[in-house]
Amino acid sequence: MKRKWLLSALAASAFMLFSACGDEPASSAPVTPGGGTPIPASSADIGGGQPVTPVTQSYGILPTTANATVALNWAALWKATYYRTYSQEAALYPNAALDWAVIFGNYVASGLEPARIIWDTQNDSYCVIEESHDSYKKRGCTVSEAIGYSMLISFFLNDFTAFNSLWTYNKGYRDYMESNLMPWKVGTYSYESTLSPSNSSSAADADLDIATALILAYYSTGNQMYLDDAILIATAIWEKEISPKHMIYSGNTATWTKETSAFNLSYFSPIALKLFALVDKAHDWTDVLNTMYTYMQAVQAKGPGLIPDWTDVNGSPIDPKNGSAGSTYWRFFHEAVRVPWRIAWDYYWTQDARAQQVLTGMNNFITAKTGGNPAMLSSEAGMHIYSAVTGMSDSTLQKENLQPHFHGAWCLTGMGGNQAWLDACTADFNTRTMSGFSYFPHILMTMFGELLNGLFVKPATLPL
Repeated sequence: MKRKWLLSALAASAFMLFSACGDEPASSAPVTPGGGTPIPASSADIGGGQPVTPVTQSYGILPTTANATVALNWAALWKATYYRTYSQEAALYPNAALDWAVIFGNYVASGLEPARIIWDTQNDSYCVIEESHDSYKKRGCTVSEAIGYSMLISFFLNDFTAFNSLWTYNKGYRDYMESNLMPWKVGTYSYESTLSPSNSSSAADADLDIATALILAYYSTGNQMYLDDAILIATAIWEKEISPKHMIYSGNTATWTKETSAFNLSYFSPIALKLFALVDKAHDWTDVLNTMYTYMQAVQAKGPGLIPDWTDVNGSPIDPKNGSAGSTYWRFFHEAVRVPWRIAWDYYWTQDARAQQVLTGMNNFITAKTGGNPAMLSSEAGMHIYSAVTGMSDSTLQKENLQPHFHGAWCLTGMGGNQAWLDACTADFNTRTMSGFSYFPHILMTMFGELLNGLFVKPATLPL
């Protein structure tokens, strides 16, 4: 297979939290995997392309109970549990690491350090680490969404060491697959000669988040290579994951690219589309944004204010036929729990009236269920039925303990304007703890906590 060995840019930005610029560390000599343009050792090595005048920034509301220390502590614990570098795992599993050079050899030889996020236990052969004899034996897989979320988490922490390592991991697999869209599930740092079609599909939410993180990094550091790679990803998204009617497909394979395919509104990232419209004038991202908001509002209008996990082109709940949601697709469940975060982020940064409408609809639902008291969430906010069209009601569901990522999602619905709910819910959310190993709840808890506690700060030069 042809190797393009895409180049990685190391922007060693050392600016402090809530600051857009600062002193750069001393630059080391540039390195050149596979020949070509040298990799910059810091953003100071790249000139041009960055607006130099700060713009006036505006924000929506935050909880008065926001506590950045809570978010920082969660992020530190999350990173210690799930973030693993190439060198860390190669030292633990030297025999398994013998084949990792197929994908990452040139990067590592150039002094770059890929890093991945550990996923949950899986039985796929390439998720099994044969040399491991502990609970991590079947945790050798990483999903692309984890790379996207983690790049965003790292960006808002100003942790560019982790950011660049995660980016290198993403680029390695994209290069190996000769695609600008990463497969949704990959194994450790390994070559996968038998990657199944179901695992080689892209995941649109991950692609949108990775490109978003790179654009934000560009506006923070001025490093043109962040922007160049983001535009490569955005172009591939346009070509492979945007429908002729400007809907967002869930992936790039035939399962997802038909009008009869299921759509996932938790993949709709308004901030991503607004950033793409700023930097990629070759494609009509604003029309995709408008189409998707219109679709989301129509879906919400069919039910009591919530968004279901999967819907058809007409906005009705539908089984995605991917084996994951045959009995839950009509609920506000494991997919849709991300909708409040994506829409709250948009309203916080841009005050888009459509975002406020969607947030208000969700918040009206949950405040009615709880009497406006977030203390009632644990008993009243199980995985609620989306719509009466199923012939079921909330009372038919067994109430579940409130998982931390669902708790954060319910808090985020208040960012459309319900300050009292937002304050009380966030105060309660910030008392939650992260324990054990549970990839999805913990990564979302970390990310939701960053937004609720004031860490989602725009780059000072971002004209958004």
